[in-house]
Formats: sequence, structure tokens, C-alpha cells
Amino acid sequence: MKLGEPTLDQLRLFIAVAEHGSFGGAAKASGRAVSAVSYGIAQLEAQLALTLFEREGSRRPVLTQAGEGLLAEARVIADRVDALLAKARSLHAGQEPSLTLVVDVMVPGDVTAHVLGEFRRMFPTCALTLRIEALGAVAACLIDGGSDLAIGGPVIGDQPSLERQAVGEIELIPVAAPSHPLAQPGIMPGESRRHLQLVLTDRSPLTEGLEFSVLSPLTWRLGDLGAKHSLLKEGLGWGNMPRGMVAGDLASGMLVALDLPEKPGAQYRLSAIWRRDTRLGPAASWLVDAFKEGLAACPTSPSRA
Repeated sequence: MKLGEPTLDQLRLFIAVAEHGSFGGAAKASGRAVSAVSYGIAQLEAQLALTLFEREGSRRPVLTQAGEGLLAEARVIADRVDALLAKARSLHAGQEPSLTLVVDVMVPGDVTAHVLGEFRRMFPTCALTLRIEALGAVAACLIDGGSDLAIGGPVIGDQPSLERQAVGEIELIPVAAPSHPLAQPGIMPGESRRHLQLVLTDRSPLTEGLEFSVLSPLTWRLGDLGAKHSLLKEGLGWGNMPRGMVAGDLASGMLVALDLPEKPGAQYRLSAIWRRDTRLGPAASWLVDAFKEGLAACPTSPSRA
């Protein structure tokens, strides 16, 4: 059987009817007459030789098994065309005149500094605004519309309004001052719960009530990673830190890596994040690639360990 070739317009009508649950809803959303929508779906079904919607015995069209199977493919095609058109528009529009970037506090400072130094050289006319935030506050900056692009961690679940692209990961390790009781050999399971844990936190509602690698009921909540670093060196508790940030302290003996039975360290995965209703322009796309390359080349990156 020779099948016809559906048009993009027919696929968009198919998606619209499925999403709005009626020919009338799809017609209103697409600015078409109901008869035009019905005709477009009938033509698509004829070209595919398949029934996509059950119409009889129901006031609302219901996807058939074949329709359900093809809907995901239709969405992929439409999304890819949208991405192509958005990219073409950005190329016609040229470089972004301004860009607001929010970077997770866990990203190594030297990586951020190198990337932004190169950015100023590559895009001297793009006015860049930089924000450094922690945990959920990174994604909140995007959702609230205050930022165009973020380099953030994994603590926020899949937000339907955000798009992600993995760019690297940072190793977190539990550390304390050498005089701390947990720095001694032979720590028993559960011992970490008896000691004050310094925990990075933020005031974003996206992470309200969530805990990340928190073992002890005794905690000090800190919104600043630098302050946490200072308190750790003073022996005022234990906590997870990016390996790169404490590498010098480990080498000098000011801090020691803890060998806890619970192994609370982790790989903190980083992603470039942006809103799905926007498309990255040339400058933002360059930043995504630059952070990916910078994190891969970082001496403390797991890929170089």
C-alpha cells in the first residue's frame, strides 16, 4: 500500500484536536473554521490509511490506538520544525543585544570566570547580566522571567516550562576540620547524625521542604557557600562541598575528606536550562557550549578523574 505524505499543517491540526479534545477547540486555537479542521483530519487519515479519531457515539473525538501511536511522532516533527524556524528567526535577528545569565554557586569559579572572559571577547556588544544563586533559586530566576539562561543543578524536578541540556557534573565530598570527631578513623554507621551538619539552602519555593544529602537532625542552614566553607574550616560542623573548592584546603590539611559509612557525597549534575517558550540565540548557545567544554576540562571533573 502506497501512503500519502502528510503536510505539516495537517499534523498540527492532528495535534491540536488531540490536545483540545474537540474539533471546535482546535479550530478556535488555530483560527480556522471547524469544517476546515475536520477536512484536514479526514485528509490526513486518508493519506495514512488509518483512523486517528473515533467520532461515532461520542460528542468528542477520541484517539484510536493508531492515533495514540502516531501522536508522539507528530509532536516530534512539529517541535523540530518549530526549532528550525526559531533558529532561522534568531539568525535573521542577529545576536542578542542583552542576556541575563544565572549560574549555580556549585559551578567552579574559575570555570565561570574563564567562560565569561571569553564571552566578552566573542560578544563585546551583548550586555551580560550575571547572577549567582543556589539550588531552586536558579530555576526560579528562569520561571519568574528574570533570566534568559541558567547553568543549574539537579535539585529541581522536571519543570514543564523549562528545557534542559546536560553540560557536566561536579563531585561533592563530605569534609570537616581535622580536629572534628568525624575526621577520626573507624566512624560507625549513624555517628554523623550526632554532629552538626552545615547545609546549603535557599529561599525558593521550588525547594521548600526538600532535603539534599542531609543526614543529621542538627543543622545550620546557610544560603552562602562561602560562609559554609569558612565555618567548616573553623571546625563548626561537617558538610558536603565541591571538591574543586576545597582542593587547596585538603592539600594543606585545613580540611579532610570524611570516610563516612553513609557515603553522603554525590555527583552534582549540571545542565543548561532555559524556558521552553524561548529559543536560544547565538550568544546564549555559545555559552552553553562554553560551559560544557569548561566543565569537561576542569581538573576536578569526574571525566578527568
